[in-house]
Amino acid sequence: MRGRFITFEGGEGTGKSSHAATLAQKLGAFGVGVVLTREPGGSPGAEIIRHVLLSGAAKPLGPEAEAILFAAARDDHIRNTIEPALARGRWVICDRFVDSTRVYQGAVGGVDEQLLRALERVTVGELRPDLTFVLDAPIEIALARAAQRRGGDAVDRFEDEGQEFHERLRDSFRVLAMSEPNRCVLIDASGSREAIAEQIWAVVSKRLNPATAPVRLEGIAP
Repeated sequence: MRGRFITFEGGEGTGKSSHAATLAQKLGAFGVGVVLTREPGGSPGAEIIRHVLLSGAAKPLGPEAEAILFAAARDDHIRNTIEPALARGRWVICDRFVDSTRVYQGAVGGVDEQLLRALERVTVGELRPDLTFVLDAPIEIALARAAQRRGGDAVDRFEDEGQEFHERLRDSFRVLAMSEPNRCVLIDASGSREAIAEQIWAVVSKRLNPATAPVRLEGIAP
C-alpha cells in the first residue's frame, strides 16, 4: 500500500517545522512508518542547494533563478527521499513543498506562472500531497517566534525581508488555502502549541484515518 503525503505550509515563524515533527511523532507512536523531511533540502543534493538559497547567495540572480534552484532541489528530494518512502508505504511529512514556490517566487516574487508550472511538470509530475496544512498567524507573532527560534544566529534569506513582504506572504498563503479546500486546511497558528497540535491531529484522523495504515515498527526516519 502506497503511503500518504502530508505537507506543512505558511510564512516564517508560523510553526511548520515543530508541528510537522509533532505529527510525525504522533503517527510513529500510532504504529505508522513515517519519514519527516523538509524543503529546500531533504536529500544530500537538495541540502547543498538549501545552503545556497537560504544564505542569500542566489538572491542577486533574481526570483526566476531562485525558482529554478528550488526546482532542482525538489527534483533531487522527490527522487531520493519522497517517492521511495511513499512506495515503501511510509507516510511522508514535509515542511514546505511546491506551494511555497508558488507563493514565495510566484505570488510574491512575480515569477511567471507558466515558468513555475513548467518546472512543476518536470520535477513534481503527478505527485500531489494528500493533505496540506497552511499555518497562519499575525506577522508580529510569527516574526517574534522566528527570532526566538533563531536565537543568536543570523537571519536567513527570507526572514530578512521587510514587513510588506511577510504580509504579502500571509495573504497569498490564505488565498491558496481557500482555493483548494479539498487538499488544504487553514490553521490558526496564533494559539497554544498544544491546541494547534490537537487540531492538526483531529484533521489527520478524520481525513486520512491512520488506523488503517499498515503498522511499521521502525518509527520515524530522519
